[in-house]
Amino acid sequence: MAELALQAETGRTKGSRASRRLRSEGKIPGVVYGHGIDPLSVSVVRRELRAVLTTEAGMNALIDLGVDDQQHLTVVRDVQRHPVRHEVVHLDFVIVRRDELITVEVPIVLTGSAELVRREAGTVDQVLFNLTVVGRPGSFPNELEIDISALTIGDSIRVDDLALPEGVTTELDGEEPVVVAQLSRASIEAEGLDAEAAAEGEAGQEPAGSE
Repeated sequence: MAELALQAETGRTKGSRASRRLRSEGKIPGVVYGHGIDPLSVSVVRRELRAVLTTEAGMNALIDLGVDDQQHLTVVRDVQRHPVRHEVVHLDFVIVRRDELITVEVPIVLTGSAELVRREAGTVDQVLFNLTVVGRPGSFPNELEIDISALTIGDSIRVDDLALPEGVTTELDGEEPVVVAQLSRASIEAEGLDAEAAAEGEAGQEPAGSE
């Protein structure tokens, strides 16, 4: 995976008022830390940050972060967003090494349409939305896609069924469900009512030959 370049400025004033002023200037406050360096308060240009976080690597992009006269290989962590606009308002840059194992969260995305489930008035329920994986920087996919087109009622897709890139593993139980196809609650309730009505009908019938 290619490394993406981003320049950060140091010397920003801490505090919520100073951070709001930075954001009004089109900059995002952040912190750089890891591998023994003292945490550095920095800011990055919002437009440039958006450019490096919207590539195929997504939030797991490897960022070659320039800080003063030094370069740090980093990944983004602890992204804080505005509750309404969902814009990034603060983030951490964690320094990493190419040969070390790190842990990241990879989003799970469903593709396709489960027509067989829909025809039986069922639902496809996504139980797990992110998978915690371990690997070396640059080895992680932007997202894990699951095709649900072949699912039928009673089927499930588990962690062991996910295709992870070479060198990427997860410590999550392989039997943990990710997606489950099942009857909807309305369908189950309808079946229960039908069964109850049928039982009442049978109970109300007089035995043959009775007077």
